[in-house]
Amino acid sequence: MVKTHPLGFRVEQELKEALERAAKDDLRSVSSMVEKILTMYLRDKGYLPKGAAE
Repeated sequence: MVKTHPLGFRVEQELKEALERAAKDDLRSVSSMVEKILTMYLRDKGYLPKGAAE
């Protein structure tokens, strides 16, 4: 999958640190971890079909 749509936003320091720890534990970059979390949430809520964004 070609990733060509950047997304930038600001978060509280505590959230960023937690995200960095989670990414490290999952052997991912922070960007990859954010994408994984967003994909899981959107699938669970029915906004993204199963199998999409893989």
